[in-house]
Amino acid sequence: MTRKRSFPHVTDANTRVLILGSLPGDASLAHSQYYAHPQNKFWELLSEVVGENLRPMEYDRRLQTLLRHGVGLWDVIAEARREGSLDSNIADHAGNDLTGLLDSLPQLTTIGFNGGTAAKLGLKVLKERAAHYRIVLLPSSSPAHTLAYAKKLEQWLSLRT
Repeated sequence: MTRKRSFPHVTDANTRVLILGSLPGDASLAHSQYYAHPQNKFWELLSEVVGENLRPMEYDRRLQTLLRHGVGLWDVIAEARREGSLDSNIADHAGNDLTGLLDSLPQLTTIGFNGGTAAKLGLKVLKERAAHYRIVLLPSSSPAHTLAYAKKLEQWLSLRT
């Protein structure tokens, strides 16, 4: 099984909302970009949250636009073994330093978990610290999670602050 690693976090001192995924999928790793799979609805959902169409932007501009809106990204898992892109195939994982990141984000008020695996693992790490933030459990933006887009969007819009 191949060992895969997450990307560096995308945050700054003005980050108010942090979205945590589990671990980048194969398409994202191949492109060195968060949520690069064309069928993943992450950028469409976030476009609705921040009120700007992120999808046609160059990747670096997308990230800068998120930061301008106080939104940061990272993954709960630093590295793991996984065949393919499904969270159910994750094995032998090591976590990112979530508590260290939270300590560096003085404006952070909300943590959104993109999918069940991110939430399960992330909340286990954060434990009692989670009580200091508004926690939003989001349906996965992945095409593997077959909930209708409108239902996903309804829940993702709760990230608006």
